[in-house]
Order: sequence, then C-alpha cells, then structure tokens
Amino acid sequence: MKIKSIFSLFKQAISGSEQSFTQGSIDKAIFLLSVPMVIEMSMEAIFAVVDVFFVSKLGDNDAVATIGLTESVLTLVYSMAIGLSMGATAMIARRIGEKDEKAASIAAVQSLYIGLILAAIITVIGIFFSEHILGLMGASENIIKNCSGYTKWMLSGNITIVLLFLINAIFRGAGDASLAMRSLLIANALNIVLDPMFIFGLGPIPAFGVQGAAMATTIGRGSGVLYQLYHLFKGKGVIKIHVDNWVIDGDVIKRLLRVSIGGTVQFLIGSASWIFLVRIMSSFGSAALAGYTIGIRIIIFAILPAWGMANAAATLVGQNLGAGFPDRAEKSVWRTGFFNMIFLGTVTILFLFFAKILVGFFTQDINVSMNATRCLQIVCIGYIFYAYGMVINQSFNGAGDTKTPTLLSLFGFWLFQIPLAYLLAKNSGLGANGVYTAIVVAETLMAIVGIMIFRKGKWKTTKI
Repeated sequence: MKIKSIFSLFKQAISGSEQSFTQGSIDKAIFLLSVPMVIEMSMEAIFAVVDVFFVSKLGDNDAVATIGLTESVLTLVYSMAIGLSMGATAMIARRIGEKDEKAASIAAVQSLYIGLILAAIITVIGIFFSEHILGLMGASENIIKNCSGYTKWMLSGNITIVLLFLINAIFRGAGDASLAMRSLLIANALNIVLDPMFIFGLGPIPAFGVQGAAMATTIGRGSGVLYQLYHLFKGKGVIKIHVDNWVIDGDVIKRLLRVSIGGTVQFLIGSASWIFLVRIMSSFGSAALAGYTIGIRIIIFAILPAWGMANAAATLVGQNLGAGFPDRAEKSVWRTGFFNMIFLGTVTILFLFFAKILVGFFTQDINVSMNATRCLQIVCIGYIFYAYGMVINQSFNGAGDTKTPTLLSLFGFWLFQIPLAYLLAKNSGLGANGVYTAIVVAETLMAIVGIMIFRKGKWKTTKI
C-alpha cells in the first residue's frame, strides 16, 4: 500500500463517521476501526500513567501505593462498565448490520439508563466506605489516614468512568470509533493540565497531594462525557437520541442485561483476581507494591492500544453477523489477531531491553525500580499469545457469546492463576516474581484454549 494511500486512510479513520463494515476490504475495515480505537485506548491508558507520574514526584511511596490499591478496586467498576459496554456494542453493531437504525438508538438509550443506576450505587459506596475498602485491601493506617481522599474521589466520581466507557461503546457499535477517540483526547488534555495544579498547588489552588490527582482525573473525564452527550443529543449521526427514545423498553433492557451481565461477570472474575494479586503483593511491603503499581501502569499503557484492535474485531463480528456474513466475521478476527501479534511483539522487545529506562521516568528508588522492571520483563513474555487471546475474547463478546470467555476467565484466573501466584510467591521463594510468572502462564494458557474453542465456530449462531 502506498504511503499516500495510508495517509488518506489514516485521515479518514481520524475524521470518522458511522458506517457499516460488512463489505469491501477486511484489512481496510480493520484499519479504519482500529486506528481511532487504538488512540482511544491509549488515551484511557494515559489517565493511569499521568496520575502515577505526577504523584510519584511527591516522593511518597504510600501515595503511589494508594493509587495501586484504589485502581485494583476500580477494576471492579471498570469491569461493570466494560461489561455493560460490551452488551451495548454487540447489540448496536448487530442492529446496524441489520440496517435497523431506530432499534440501535433505542438500545443506546436503554443502556444509558442501566449505567446511571449502576453509577449511583457505586457513588454511595464510595462516599461512605472508602476507608473501610482500603483497610480490606491491606492498606497501612498511614495510607488510610492520609491518602483515602484519593479513593473517595475516584469511587464517588465513578459516573464519569461508567458513562465514558458506555457512550464510547455506543459510538463504536455504530462504527464511529473516531468520536470515542476525540472525547478521550479532551478528557486527557484536561487531566494533564489539572494534575500538577491540584497535586502541587498553583496560585489560589491549594496543594491537595494524591487527592488532587483524583480531582483532576474526575474533572477531565467529566468534560469528555459532556462532549459525548453533546454529540448524542445533537442527532446528526446514525444514533439519534431524542424525546421518543426516552421511553423505557423493558424487553431491550432485559436483552441488554443478558449480554452485559455475562460480560460484566467475565471482567469481574478477572478484576477480582487482580485484587487478590495486589493483596499478595502488599505482603512484601510498600516498595514492592509501589513497583508493582508502576509496572502494571506501564503494562496497561501498552495493552490498551491492543485492546483497541480487539474492540475493532468485536464491532466487525457484530456487524457481519447481523448482515449474515459469518465467514467474513471469522476472517476479520484472524486478520486482526495477526496485526495485534505484530504490535505486541514489538512491545515485548521494548520491555525486555528498555524496561529499566521506562521505569526511570517514574521513580529513582532502587527497590521500587527493581520490582517495576522485573514486572515488565516477566509479564511481557506472554504477549504474543495474549495478542490473539484478547482478540478472540472480544470477538466472542461482539457475537453476543459472553458465556465462553466468562468460563475461560473463571477457570484461568480463579482456579489456576491465583493458586499458582500464591504458591510461587509464598512457597517457592520467588516472592513478587512468582506473581508476575503466574500472570504469564495463566494468560498464555487461556489464549490457547480460547483459540481452540473459537475454531469450532459455535459463536456464529449466537442470537441477541
């Protein structure tokens, strides 16, 4: 492909518009969907990296550890938001493939109702139980006393997380991944500007410390949500929200919940397993936990763009199944997996040889740096398998088959990864390295099993 053609396609992907990807070149469809989704996921990853970057400049390991502990709890929120988002994307993409734009808009509104109820419940929990949650996570008394404000802000402001994920999923299902990307660009730009102002103080703004990072992130995400809502209600795209759509549709909500609950449980299983891993890491002290936090943040930064390609596969599967093209849906998955493998293979080389340099941007503490470096170098060993695994999982979800990846997560994380991590970390003398090793082994096995199940093709007959 000529450089001029690539530039033209890139410009088309960035400018974006809702469209069907059921005809034409599969590679072109993957490119048009993946570019904005990769940038979107990169933007989501930047939230994590920016916060820990500025907070690490406070020179307080407890502050960095607080971010790690809180993010582990927030993965539960992310799981519910992502699970609901998967249901929305799958249903909207299927309706777009069927050329039923009115039904797609109705599904979008009903998903927002579910998201608002979920966010309200989590907000109440965040306001009244943040300190107790940190205590359950193994936080020291000093962390609970001095840093719990960060946790309270992040949990009580979860509506920005839920709506950002959910509305972006609506745009992705409609084939407009570029709008989702732009909302996160706005959110991140504000977060980058506000983070140092709220953490260290500026003029009349006092220094809030680690709590300031949560304030900046919530304001940034909230601005992104306002941008999303403007475009949803503006009504120029395929998805149009107006007064006629506001009527509650019990049947659509029921079907959305059926698909979403499977996806939510799937991610809750994985997220809860990460909480147990953090609990194991906390037993090795603040330096090990801070190193793990920095390492995982960098890993997330690299992994989320790969999730962008996986999300592209989900949209392609949903639209092509809706249009009655299951073979095209399958071919799209294998091609996306191949491109994802190339990307994560490159990241693997980067982490193996330059991990210490990357970690150096976040900390100069020798013990923290050593833990973070080992985390990067060990976990990245499984990236080649994980590249295909995440695409396969999202393809199941895009087809509406959330049961298969849920069972994979249950057996892979809870019956294998957690026991192995505990055994290697506590009983074999590997310590924190045992946790990292367990992550690699579990993710690799889950990817292999997922590929074997996908090849059987039962996902092609899923009804939603």
